[in-house]
Amino acid sequence: MKYDWILFDADETLFHFDALKGMQLMFERKGVNFTEQDFHQYQQVNKPLWVDYQNGNITAEELKHIRFIGWAEKLGTTTAELNTAFLEAMADICTLLPGAKELMDALNGKAKLGIITNGFTELQAIRLERTGMTHYFDQVVISEEVGVAKPDAGIFLHAMERMGNPSKERVLMVGDNPHSDILGGLNFGIETCWLNVHQHERPEGINAHYEVQSLHELRSILLA
Repeated sequence: MKYDWILFDADETLFHFDALKGMQLMFERKGVNFTEQDFHQYQQVNKPLWVDYQNGNITAEELKHIRFIGWAEKLGTTTAELNTAFLEAMADICTLLPGAKELMDALNGKAKLGIITNGFTELQAIRLERTGMTHYFDQVVISEEVGVAKPDAGIFLHAMERMGNPSKERVLMVGDNPHSDILGGLNFGIETCWLNVHQHERPEGINAHYEVQSLHELRSILLA
């Protein structure tokens, strides 16, 4: 095995993250019909917030608050309550990407495994537990707890310290987001694998060491 450590992003790398489905379930529980149009409007607020968060311009708390202000006012509740309800719904609908479990089984004992995620703390442990994945991971590093998000080198540095500072040449970062996962890993000086399930065009200047369309494909490469 070429690597001592393999680090994974969480959302859309190990876990499906169907935000529309999660929002619909959350609002259904509140007796509200949440339409695709509602979701489109929500995303117009939410998406730029994630860019701001990754760029270090806002905190996790600010992101969670701002994205739900409109709905909190409409429903006479708090943004904190809506966030918790949303993350609970996301945990309830959580499923693994095809090949995730098989990949973990194949790597188990051959390399140490970790997660570096910009996703929120409330969701991570419960999701790992419900999908039976907790025991595979030696480290789970969450941007909300570290205070910096991928692609910032600080979160990679923090992860490496927790991992006992292994040699960078022996670490691989796997993720679906070229800007946070791949560029973050490349800038930090570790090898990267872009999981490009939907065959997006490669962004200019971001050249992962590997590009795969599935976790099955990644398994073949790593265990070749």
